[in-house]
Amino acid sequence: MSIVDEIKQSYRQGGALTRLIYINVGVFIAVRLIQVFFSLSTGSVDSPLLQWISVPSDPMELLFKPWTLLTYMFVHYDFFHILINLLWLYWFGRIFLEFLNPRQFLGVYFLGGLSGALMYLLAYNLIPELYSNHSSSILLGASASVMAILFAIARLKADYQINLMFIGPVKLKYIALFALILDLVSISSLSNTGGHLAHLGGAGFGFLYAGMIMKGKDVTIGFNKAMDSLVSLFSRKSKLTVTHRRPVSDMEYNKRVVANQQEVDRILEKIKASGYDSLSSSEKKTLFEASKK
Repeated sequence: MSIVDEIKQSYRQGGALTRLIYINVGVFIAVRLIQVFFSLSTGSVDSPLLQWISVPSDPMELLFKPWTLLTYMFVHYDFFHILINLLWLYWFGRIFLEFLNPRQFLGVYFLGGLSGALMYLLAYNLIPELYSNHSSSILLGASASVMAILFAIARLKADYQINLMFIGPVKLKYIALFALILDLVSISSLSNTGGHLAHLGGAGFGFLYAGMIMKGKDVTIGFNKAMDSLVSLFSRKSKLTVTHRRPVSDMEYNKRVVANQQEVDRILEKIKASGYDSLSSSEKKTLFEASKK
C-alpha cells in the first residue's frame, strides 16, 4: 500500500480527532506550498492568501469574507504554531473523548473557535490601543478551539491526572490554570495580542460549556444540526428508487457468505504472491469492505 493510500485509509477510518489533525496539517502544507509558488512567480514574499482565509479585525471587511470565521481555525503559517496546537489538540482531545462523544468534540472545537473570533473582534474594535492597528490585523490558528476543549474537560474532570515529563502527575485544572495565566500575562505582547485574546474567548466558552453539560444542557446539539443542514445544501442529492426484493433464504445467505470468503482468500493469496499494488480497484474495495465486518 502506498503512503497516499495509507493516509486516505487512515483518514477514512479515523475518528473526529484524527480527521481534525489531518485537516490542519493538510491546510498548513497547502498554504506553505502556495506561498512558495507565489514567491517564485512574483518575487514577493507577501502572499494575499492568508488575508482570504483568516479573520480580519475590521468588521466591514469581515462582511465580505464571512467564511473566514470557520476557515481561520484550520490555518497556521509557522511550524511551531501548528506543532504546539496539534500536540495540545491530540493530548486534551483524547481525554475529552474518554468522557464525551465525537459530536460534542467537534461542536466544542467549532464553537470555541467562533467564541475566540468574537472576543478578538470585540477587543480590536472596542479597545482604543488595539483599534489603531486593526486595519492590518488578522486572526488565524486553532488555539481558541484547543483552549475550549482543554477548559471544557478541565472543568468536567478537574482532578484527572496526566503525567508530564520531568514533573510527574498533574491535575487538569492546574494545566488549564497555567494556560490561562500565561495568556493573561501575554496580552500586553504587541506581537500576538489578538491571539491571546482569542484564547481567552475559547477558554471562556469551554468553561461555560462544561457548566451547561453538568446541568444537562448541550449547546453543541443545535450547532451540529445546523452544520448538518448546511452541509446537506451543498451535497449531491441521491436519486432514490424503491425496489421490492424477495427475502433471502438461509441457504442462499450461507452461499453468499462462503463465496465472499473465498473471494477474500483469493485476494489475500494474490497479495502474498504479487503484493498489494497488484490488486485491482474492485479487489481493494472488496478487501476493505471485508475488513470492516
